Amino acid sequence: MAAAEFDYEFVLEDEFDAMNSSLDKKKSVDEILSGKYPAKNHARKVAHELGVDEGIIYLVGEPERRFPDSDQGPKFRQQRYFYYLSGVDYAGCTVTYDIGLDTLVLWIPYTEPKKSHWFGSTPSTAQAARLYDADQVHYASDLAHYLTSLPSAATVYVLHPDQRPPPLVQHQSFRARSSDGPRIDTTALRPAMNRAREVKDQYEIALVRRANDISSAAHRRVAHALLRMRNESQLQAVFEAVCTARDAHSQAYPVIAGAGPNGATLHYGANNAPLKGHATIVLDAGCEYRCYASDITRTLPISGSFSPRAAAINDVVARMQTECIELMKPGKFYYEIHNHAGHVAVDGLLKLGILRGTREELIAAGTISAFFTHGLGHHVGLEVHDVVGDAPLLMPAAAETVGSFRRGKRTMMTPEKLAAMNRFSKATAAEKQRTVLRAGMILTIEPGLYFNRAYLEGFFREDPVHSKLIEWDVVERYYPVGGCRTEDCILVTESGYENLTTAPKGQELLDVINGRERSKPRE
Repeated sequence: MAAAEFDYEFVLEDEFDAMNSSLDKKKSVDEILSGKYPAKNHARKVAHELGVDEGIIYLVGEPERRFPDSDQGPKFRQQRYFYYLSGVDYAGCTVTYDIGLDTLVLWIPYTEPKKSHWFGSTPSTAQAARLYDADQVHYASDLAHYLTSLPSAATVYVLHPDQRPPPLVQHQSFRARSSDGPRIDTTALRPAMNRAREVKDQYEIALVRRANDISSAAHRRVAHALLRMRNESQLQAVFEAVCTARDAHSQAYPVIAGAGPNGATLHYGANNAPLKGHATIVLDAGCEYRCYASDITRTLPISGSFSPRAAAINDVVARMQTECIELMKPGKFYYEIHNHAGHVAVDGLLKLGILRGTREELIAAGTISAFFTHGLGHHVGLEVHDVVGDAPLLMPAAAETVGSFRRGKRTMMTPEKLAAMNRFSKATAAEKQRTVLRAGMILTIEPGLYFNRAYLEGFFREDPVHSKLIEWDVVERYYPVGGCRTEDCILVTESGYENLTTAPKGQELLDVINGRERSKPRE
């Protein structure tokens, strides 16, 4: 069958719907989301993290944009810090919060009737007051008067220097107070909001749960149709169609659908290669729902069953994920869970003959980072790689020892960083209590093993330490496997964890691909 002949038809009413797997939970989510987004409580939480009793928090939303020399613009994406204090998802808005008065004010644009005829209208102030969790709603044209009327003793907290309120731009940094206006603090707000955003409330958890439910249904649908697909692009098309049909019109990140060696590129994005000739495909895809993200990865056997080598790697990754998820609980250090994943991987690759030497010397050298090249996971919320509070999950001391952990959106692991993290003592870590897991955090557990020829041979083949610990003849036979990753979103609860991701994996995934899944009656 040619790629162009693939049948994209899907009937939502007749297929298994992951969102119906727990009717009571679904009703609970619907009940929670029927209320207003808790912007006021978020504002109070940020004020608490600021540690002040007075002042004005000032946040601007995303403006309406156009491409240069065009009447078209990019797809609108609201500023996430602004959304956290407003729940408003359209352009041209501002929010202020008076900490002393505990007053949240939303400032919205006025839509002229002629413009509303062409593009639709934004809510009026009266409508916005009913829709959003704000004490007052005013038109943005009145904002300048409010700002210039603030007392000179006031402090206005903004995210960045370039986001100072235009009427107050003449006032300098937070250390310099002008005699005719408030001071502007450009440093305290962002870390305070990051700390506030780390732990999610009930409403935010419901949004991430819904995003995971929709994405899980899309992953299931892709698996169901996999044997009829001929190109990476078809997986992307089906996934996005299912999400859109369930009112999730945006992806939390670009879909990654990498077959064979393409699956060994962490942020592969071409999604246009044929599936023929490859054993597996890595599908990393998650929608966002009302600005909240999901993040799910499955490695699928293209023929319906894993080749022996792909199955062996998939089994190791499955053990890594299963054991790490079981370790998720409040008070646990995330870097310890990452280390555990690495140790499981060492044991697995030693057994397969890919690594050689002793377990102890491999762990001490950090050689497993040649294959497990990224951090175990990250926070999920308003961003797919959500903000962190005072310290990164994989420990600041190790980062200070060997340089930054970040490489783009992911935490890049090298042998030096992994070895430093393995040496990091729990006593030292305990001094950084913000780095432990707390109830209400949502994080991914996404172990993976990759056989990226350019990376392995460019950085490890000639290394005097690691080249001796890798069996290169065996690695050569695993290059066609490409990559293998499994990823779920995990909520830390008071007593342990809850897996928010219901996309099929393991034997269930194979059953779905091969049409052996048991149908579940709709309730």
